[in-house]
Amino acid sequence: MMKKLIILTVVTALMSSCGLYGKYKPQQEVPENLYGEEVVATDSSSLADLSWREMFTDPQLQALIDTALVRNVDLKTIQLNVEQAEAAMIPAKLAYLPSIAVAPQGGYNYVAMNGGMTTKTYTAPASASWEIDIFGKLTSAKRKSQATLEQTRDYEQVVKTQLIAGVATTYYSLLMLDRQLEIAEQTEENWEQTVKTAQAMKKAGMMNEAGLAQTEATYYNICTTVLSLKEAINEAQNTLCLLLAQTPQKIERGSLDAAVLPENISLGVPVSVLSRRPDVRAAEHELEGAFYDTNKARASFYPQISLSGTAGWTNSVGSAILNPGKFIGSALLSILQPIFNKGALVANLKIMKANQEIALLNFQQSILKAGSEVNLALDKYQTAKAKSDYYAKQVSTLEVAEKSTKLLMKHGNTTYLEVLTAQATLLNAQLNQVSNKFVEIQSMIELYRALGGGQD
Repeated sequence: MMKKLIILTVVTALMSSCGLYGKYKPQQEVPENLYGEEVVATDSSSLADLSWREMFTDPQLQALIDTALVRNVDLKTIQLNVEQAEAAMIPAKLAYLPSIAVAPQGGYNYVAMNGGMTTKTYTAPASASWEIDIFGKLTSAKRKSQATLEQTRDYEQVVKTQLIAGVATTYYSLLMLDRQLEIAEQTEENWEQTVKTAQAMKKAGMMNEAGLAQTEATYYNICTTVLSLKEAINEAQNTLCLLLAQTPQKIERGSLDAAVLPENISLGVPVSVLSRRPDVRAAEHELEGAFYDTNKARASFYPQISLSGTAGWTNSVGSAILNPGKFIGSALLSILQPIFNKGALVANLKIMKANQEIALLNFQQSILKAGSEVNLALDKYQTAKAKSDYYAKQVSTLEVAEKSTKLLMKHGNTTYLEVLTAQATLLNAQLNQVSNKFVEIQSMIELYRALGGGQD
């Protein structure tokens, strides 16, 4: 009768579990016009398809990125987190297997009666227990652990792509500052000679005190610009050394004029962010983990079914003192049904469902963030690209204007103040041209990262 009752209980439990346990279905849709209404992206290929070595072909930059990927502290930390998550998977996998314990015991007794008597006893039992995962509680826990592991791996890729982009951006900022310093130092030399000329003209009565003072003031301003640029270069080198986990030192580098990045900008279809963006993947794995937490909470309402048993050898089973070893064993099927803690189970289920909704909102927000970053980076790149032509024309025009004002001054048709103004305007235009070149490169790097680039 008891056997029939147990079988009936198990069958009933199996039937009640139908439709209880489900598997997470990956997200496959993104909002329309993810990159913006004005951006049409239909190509299957993307800038992010390029490996970072194909994206950044400067050998010195490649060497710096290689060093950062090996030495960077933040990346090492997240890699250790991945190892922890991998280790955490082991208990979840072993939960499917029975737990086995062996507890051998032995004894030696002496009884001082009728000349004394000794007895030796031993017991060598082994016990095992096995929870039957009918309602998916153990499976949900295992898959939650797997989702957490994948989420941690995605975070590792997030740190890696940010590191690559950070090294590249800082590297090109150094090239920009080098070029600006070169322009400023050349201008400083020219203006030093200009000041000497102005002083001579003042003595000859060809320039008044105000004109000389203006010339000297402009020269001193250029000198401070040179010093500021040198300071900025040192700061940029220190920033890069921190990324490389190195002490402050000079960074070997190329030149801004030799910088080459891909010309063909292809965004790829918006849905590609689901697979390419590691932060989006991490957000989805968080959602997946929350899904299995909800399943686990729901499974807690149902009985916990387990098998247990013991087996072993002993010479002490209540027979004669000097009996031979005998085998003993037992088996038990247990069904644990929660009754009095239903309120706590209901509350826990509500919490898990709320967490799942929060995870869904975070995932949706990560997609919108990705689309916004692509839109901003693309607009920034296109704007800088368009400005580059105007800066080139402006610099060319100002160079002509500067030469013209110098010639006119020699013939007495213009003042030296106009020459100073032309030279100062030319310097600012040259510096702005270099800055815009860096913005163009920087926005390209950001677009590459925003599309999910940075893979090996």
